[in-house]
Amino acid sequence: MTAELRHIEAFLTVARCGNFTRAAAELHVSQPALTVQIRQLESALGVRLFDRNNRTVGLTPPGRELVAPCERILLDVRSIVEHAHDFAAHRRGVVSVACLPSIAAELLPRAIAGLTTRHEGIAVRVRDVVAARVLELVKSGEVDFGLGSCGRVDRELSEQQLLADRLAAFVPNDHPLADKRSVTLREVATFPLILTGRDSSVRELVERALERERLSIHVAQEATYMTTALGMAAAGLGVAILPHAATTSAPSGIRRVSIRTPALTRRIGIITKSGRSLQPAAQRLVEALQAAVRK
Repeated sequence: MTAELRHIEAFLTVARCGNFTRAAAELHVSQPALTVQIRQLESALGVRLFDRNNRTVGLTPPGRELVAPCERILLDVRSIVEHAHDFAAHRRGVVSVACLPSIAAELLPRAIAGLTTRHEGIAVRVRDVVAARVLELVKSGEVDFGLGSCGRVDRELSEQQLLADRLAAFVPNDHPLADKRSVTLREVATFPLILTGRDSSVRELVERALERERLSIHVAQEATYMTTALGMAAAGLGVAILPHAATTSAPSGIRRVSIRTPALTRRIGIITKSGRSLQPAAQRLVEALQAAVRK
């Protein structure tokens, strides 16, 4: 027989009380049941733990040696149980998320701030990477979930829509398009363009739209991050096509002009590995993201 926690707790309680009757009352079991537990533990360990007579119960030398190790076992188990309860109650945990730079710059920080205000024990680790890398990190299990766009059907991944993000043109205040409330993609395509890298979701969306519209373009510059593209646009190197959310990172002197035809909408989703459920702390972050979007 392998000693169970209830046997260890019974042993420690009898050792502390020095009496089977008081120990049984404290453990809310009958005295015969307690006696059986102690005998089972002694049988499992192969040693006698108590010297008994009609009036007193005393620890044997092996029993005295086992008190401290058994106390440590109970403390460790109780700590594990407490930690597990905190984890299950979403009060503690580490969440790792892979995220597009545009989302990592504005929406995600707001969601993390809201989450950690309510759950100080939850820590969030952010990997701000391009779209293709988001998918890779989710597939490999290196992150709990990703914030991006699958683009195409992938059986290894599941996607829950979080928001729809429109693309716009970003130009300096003195640019010919700056005074327009909205423009067509055809109008934008007549100017040198600043686009994100070919492994980004924005670039893929723009190129699909250009192909449908049969438009040829001149890519003046490429950038991985929105702030870089915005800086290039501010320097007059071309028209940057970026998500509306880039407005929060735009330097002074840059204007956002909506692209009305065709409407370029990027769908951002919560991407998880198929068949894998989120750990409780990660689910809390998802809820915080959804709340941030609603606001």
